[in-house]
Amino acid sequence: MKKDVIIIGAGASGLMCAIEAGGRGRSVLVIDHTERIGKKVLISGGGRCNFTNRDIRPENYISRNPHFCKSAFSRFTPDNFIAMLERHGIKYYEKEAGQLFCAEGSGEIIEMLQEECSKAAVEICLSCRIEDVKRDSLFSLSTNLGTFQSESLVVATGGLSYPKVGATEIGYRIAREFGLKVNSLKPALVPFTLNPQDLKIVMELSGVSINASVSCKGKEFRGDILFTHRGLSGPAVLQISSYWNAGEEIVINLLPGMDAYEFFLTRRQGRMEMRNLLSEFLPKRLAHIWCDLYIKSKPANQYSDKELGVIARQIHNWTIIPAGTEGYNTAEVTLGGVDTNELSSKTMEAKKVPGLYFTGEVVDVTGQLGGYNLHWAWASGFVAGHYV
Repeated sequence: MKKDVIIIGAGASGLMCAIEAGGRGRSVLVIDHTERIGKKVLISGGGRCNFTNRDIRPENYISRNPHFCKSAFSRFTPDNFIAMLERHGIKYYEKEAGQLFCAEGSGEIIEMLQEECSKAAVEICLSCRIEDVKRDSLFSLSTNLGTFQSESLVVATGGLSYPKVGATEIGYRIAREFGLKVNSLKPALVPFTLNPQDLKIVMELSGVSINASVSCKGKEFRGDILFTHRGLSGPAVLQISSYWNAGEEIVINLLPGMDAYEFFLTRRQGRMEMRNLLSEFLPKRLAHIWCDLYIKSKPANQYSDKELGVIARQIHNWTIIPAGTEGYNTAEVTLGGVDTNELSSKTMEAKKVPGLYFTGEVVDVTGQLGGYNLHWAWASGFVAGHYV
């Protein structure tokens, strides 16, 4: 079978690319090794699909070239995707910090993409496993369902995160086979695991959630932190995990937005024990365990100003060195990928291999939590779709 365009990957960026290319009159085939389209889209946002964010800026992304994403974002904005939803009558809502979710669930997004593909005469071939990719005058893909050829080939395979829904390394393998550099990969937006000493403490807090801030190397996020039987999770932890490297410390501020020392001074004449004083602001279990670990809890009026200062600094700077992360099984995204210096930011085409394009998560552009990664998928796919 010969097509103008073959797209590997029936996820967000691949389907968006197919819709745009098909809309230009190009014959398009999307192939995927799984049995249904958009599996990662379907589970995103807890099944509600955090499909974009109202405030898309390069600062929300990690890449060796922080300017690379600007071109795609200037040509495909959150309003562009919202307009597509509204044409299909899909209702959505804003949760917090500009995060947009489907009101009725992510299945509506899948149906919308399917309809748009049908309208653009896009052919989709599922349960199709690639065995080999070559290029002579055309790209030639050997698969379990036969050989396919095309003038343009788009690699929209995603990253390594969520192997349970079909993630594989094939996109990186194809890039390397065609001589493109792939920057080092690691799980991102992922919970931390802890060493035995810290884990013993945290396990006693399993299920407790607090609103706090967590920082690493000058980067800071505020949000919920969840203590689990494996370590630390929650939005603030997931955010900072993208900036953390093995062996580095993270610092948790248990009482962001307030000066613990000034508060202690206002209560230092009282007889309330420190553990109970902290329970006014922290979950009781956390306040008691933290006091047992780090200070000798006693009535507030028995502490000196110096001791109160030390306690306050500890509360604002609880330092932990994670043992690692939970890995790709629970990571929401893969950090790193095809080096952006290998690609045109205008077209997503490989500079050294005419006709070969890379979009979405497989590229070294990784968003923060909050709809940023899906928007990169839509935008990069949209851009490539206009040139393939």
